[in-house]
This record gives sequence, structure tokens and C-alpha cells, in this order.
Amino acid sequence: MSYFTFHLIFIIPPILVLVWLQRRPFADIGGYRAKLALPLIALMALIYTTPWDNYLVFREIWGYGIGRVVGTIGYVPIEEYLFFLLQPILTGLWLSFLLSRNQPVQKEFSSKLKVLLPIFGAALTITGFLMLRWDNTLYLGLILAWATPILALQWLLGTATLWAMKRIWLLGVLVPTLYLWVADRIAIANGIWHISDKYTTGLQLFGLPIEEATFFLVTNLLVVQGLLLFLLLEIPHMATQENGLSRAQAGETKTTEA
Repeated sequence: MSYFTFHLIFIIPPILVLVWLQRRPFADIGGYRAKLALPLIALMALIYTTPWDNYLVFREIWGYGIGRVVGTIGYVPIEEYLFFLLQPILTGLWLSFLLSRNQPVQKEFSSKLKVLLPIFGAALTITGFLMLRWDNTLYLGLILAWATPILALQWLLGTATLWAMKRIWLLGVLVPTLYLWVADRIAIANGIWHISDKYTTGLQLFGLPIEEATFFLVTNLLVVQGLLLFLLLEIPHMATQENGLSRAQAGETKTTEA
């Protein structure tokens, strides 16, 4: 099986099904932002992941099978760049599907979470950088050092927003993560790509290297949380404009009545 065939079997079909199920992007939550959310998150994923993944292949932390890819740009297969775009689209469409059936509900949350989650993210970041000192934790350390600073920032900015959507947040992350774990395990077993024994801990989750399992978990967290915050987090200057417009409309109504 080639890397492109992997996309045709495991990635493209669920994307097409989810596109077919969509009625309105993200149920129009966030107004015009609903139409911008998916292209923006996919573009950000491509830009942010490209140098990091090139470094992984350069260091031979992971590699691809001979004759399994169309070609490379830099050190990375063309199909991998395509995956940088397809994964957030897949996860984003799944989140959009969930939002179309579950509207945001404001719920009270413990203020401790607003402090604990960013601290947890910072601790993971520090742990990731410390892991870079040893070969067998290098891959896991690079994943944590790359992803968790952004996760910590998301938690710092939007804990209350994410907590209000905790059921959708959980399903939005869990389902695509489990699916991609299975797909990744099949791809490794078929030799489409391989993971270095030297730079990994050797720990596995149902035959999948723990590093790969962590990668798909944190990347889906980044996508789901990024989309939810982009759609739901109040932007101060926009809120001011909206309030001003409401006051102006109210003034016009009073003038008309007078």
C-alpha cells in the first residue's frame, strides 16, 4: 500500500461522508467565522507542522517506505504535507457535525481549572524539553515541546469556553483520535512509514508506539480547541462594535417612537 492509497482508503472517504452530512459550517456558530474556521486551521496546521516534521525525518526519527510515496519536498513526502491539511479538515468536519446537533450551553465551572490547566500545559512543555536530552525520549519530547505550549495558551485563554462545551470537546477529540490510531497502526504494519526504535521509549498502546498515540491526541486537541475558541471566544473589539450597534439601533427606535 502506498501513502497516497492510504489517504484514499482511510482519510478521504470519511471526509466526503462528513461533507455530505454538513448543512451549515459549524451550524453558523460565530457568524462569518464559521466559514473561515476550517481553511484557517488547516493552513495554520500546515505552516506550524512543516518545519517540525522535516526535522523529524532529517533526524531519522520516522521515515517512509521505499516506493511508497510520490515524492518529497524537503525531507517530507508530498502525501505527508497533504495529511497536514487533511487531518484538521477531518477532525474539523466531525466537530462541525457535532455542533450542528448540539448548541453551546453555558455551564458553571471551577475557577481552579482556569489556573490548573495552563500550569499543566506548562509542566508538559518543560517535561518535553527535558526529554530532548535522551535518545529514547527524543520523539516524545519533540511532540510535547512542539504541541503543549499552544495547548497551554488555549487553556489560558479559553478554559471557561471549552468547559461549557466539554461534551462536544470530548467527542470531538476522542472519535478522530481513536480512528487515526487504528489507521496509523495499519500504516506502520504495512510499511508505509516506520518509527525509529532508537528515538522512542518502546512503550506501545495496542501495538501503536506511545509517541504516535500522543501525536494524534495532541494534534486533535489543538484542532478542536482552536476551532471552538475561534468560533466561541468573544473578541473584545467585536463585542464593543456589536454593543455600539445595539445602542445605536435602540436610539433610532426611541427617536422613531418620539
